[in-house]
Amino acid sequence: AWSIERPPGDTAGCTFCHTSSEERCSTCHQRHQFDPAVARHSEQCKACHWGKDHRDWEAYDISIHGVVYQVNKWNPQEFDFSKKLADADYVGPTCQYCHLRGGHHNVQRLSTVYTSMGMSNADRGAPLWKEKRETWVSVCDDCHSPRFARENLQAMDEACKDAGLKYTETFKVAENLMLDGMGEPMPKDLAPDWSGQHIWSLKIGAYHDGPKYGGAQGESGEFRMSNCSDIERICFESVGYWMTYIMKGMAHGSWNDATYCDGSFGMDRWLVKAKAASEQARRFTALEKKTGINWVPSEFWRKGDYLERLTGTRIVKEFPGKTIFDLCPEPGWLDTHHAPAEEVESLE
Repeated sequence: AWSIERPPGDTAGCTFCHTSSEERCSTCHQRHQFDPAVARHSEQCKACHWGKDHRDWEAYDISIHGVVYQVNKWNPQEFDFSKKLADADYVGPTCQYCHLRGGHHNVQRLSTVYTSMGMSNADRGAPLWKEKRETWVSVCDDCHSPRFARENLQAMDEACKDAGLKYTETFKVAENLMLDGMGEPMPKDLAPDWSGQHIWSLKIGAYHDGPKYGGAQGESGEFRMSNCSDIERICFESVGYWMTYIMKGMAHGSWNDATYCDGSFGMDRWLVKAKAASEQARRFTALEKKTGINWVPSEFWRKGDYLERLTGTRIVKEFPGKTIFDLCPEPGWLDTHHAPAEEVESLE
């Protein structure tokens, strides 16, 4: 949704990876050098799996495993890429060694929990994930003891729990401000969101349900990356960037990155920013009320050259009274739940 909301020029990095690249052998095997030995290098994953909201390469690269790989990858005795992954005997793990275990191409098999890149509050130790966690341990114990692997899984669990507490509190600060009518600007003061509606961008189904959040019951809003209140953008970055850093860092053995840089310490900072933004908005509202000022948000929140190019604005103009959901070519095409089928089945 973040991609389709915006002009194509804004989202070249999104569409390059999230269109045909996901379905082509040549994305990893290289069109003009279709050599499995090349595809087994960790750098093959780097083109797509890096950046603020999916910090896989950075987390791996500066982890102890990544350092071992970088200083030894030129030595065929330590990394013999001519061998199949099932026969590989590396001095340290590559991305492919763990995620394409034995040459299997389903990368998600080696995730411990499906949590939207770490952005979801999930009970990572729930029975639903038991098989996935045991598979994780079975990979680690090629080089480490099973106890060592389980202790690292527990460390990641605890880091994600702590991040979840900050996530929840940051959202609550923004939620209370919006419910009290002090968000600057409020959803009604903005151009329509990508769906053609004026729903609070942090309204996520049952978590923030009811008409007071905008939209029908059970209907979700979407994170706005642009043209939203400062506190909503803070919430987006806290979860979409820093919480992801924490999960990715802990998962790849980059513990320093999960704590410093923009991990745990970043979430601390963004929680302070959210509280400060809320405090300022409440002080301004009190002063305006006392002095009789009736503040009207500026028109640039609603209109502008850039906003005219966003999906929501075009829907409102070209299909009055419709939303993107009315215009769906078939039911469920915008369903964002891409968990493996057996996990969806188990949840239902």
